[in-house]
Amino acid sequence: MLCKGKPYRRFFLLFCDILRNKTIFIAPLDWGFGHATRCVPLIKQLMENNVIILGITPTTGLIFNEEFPELKKINIEPYNISYSKWLPLSVKLILEASRILGVIKKEHEQLKSIIKKHKIDVVISDNRFGLYHKDVECIYITHQLNLQAGIFSSLATKIHEHYICKFNQVWIPDFENDKASLAGSLSRNKSSGNVTYLGPLSRLNADGAAKEQFDYICLLSGPEPLRSELESLLIEKARKSSLKICLVRGSHKTLGNIPQNITVYHMPMAKELGQLIQCSRTVICRSGYSTLMDLHHLHKKNVILIPTPGQSEQVYLAEYWLQKFGARIIQQKELKDFSF
Repeated sequence: MLCKGKPYRRFFLLFCDILRNKTIFIAPLDWGFGHATRCVPLIKQLMENNVIILGITPTTGLIFNEEFPELKKINIEPYNISYSKWLPLSVKLILEASRILGVIKKEHEQLKSIIKKHKIDVVISDNRFGLYHKDVECIYITHQLNLQAGIFSSLATKIHEHYICKFNQVWIPDFENDKASLAGSLSRNKSSGNVTYLGPLSRLNADGAAKEQFDYICLLSGPEPLRSELESLLIEKARKSSLKICLVRGSHKTLGNIPQNITVYHMPMAKELGQLIQCSRTVICRSGYSTLMDLHHLHKKNVILIPTPGQSEQVYLAEYWLQKFGARIIQQKELKDFSF
């Protein structure tokens, strides 16, 4: 059971409104771009009445430098989590536990000097375990109160709860109502008293009806090497198709020979990305939670999910979205039978 805390308002805008005239330090985990992108609407709301300082790594800086060029940024310790082609993510994280614990210790020590130097009043951490301090209000953002980690799920949840209890508040980017939940059992823990459900967070804007331009849009994000592996598989499939395909890359690396039916975008800004998704008939993407929040916000229903191999959370979310929202699932190993 999570540690208890005082109750808070449940609505995102009203909840942000209680933070006024503060200096707020915000830093997301650098596990792909999702943690950073979902912080964007929160930052935009809070910066209206507060001074915002962002903690960035080389990964999250790609998002925040474009979205918030005017805000002060501080480089913090990167987690640098990568996937293995062969090992389940839970096993990979266990093997890297010593290094990750070292990162948590370093970021905790770094936070002390940041708070002192910049007179921080509030710290908001999106899944960064070490960003807590006893002398300031510390808020933890996560969509997982019950972790999916295969046979290690119970142990992983207990470790997560150990760190959550060091924070004053927990903000969940999901609906509080079970029937409306986008994360399913991941975000459910009714016994906790310090949890506030903000509702889903998306930086994308729904601009209404859009004229269809693409048959498929492939959203290729997430840590390497599996992002590039999926990209290569889909490009090879596209060579055998005459359909119009939009390829949105979470990378600036140069691509080789691209078929004429593919239009490539390298990390488009939020406005352009929202438009691209809206003008595409079918979305192909990983079942990462931030991406799913974006698709929900844009009312996209024709979705094909390819869970990241070995990541139990994405496997669960894909199955949940299949049952609840009618998404289609293709395992990456089954792509040999897929055609556009």
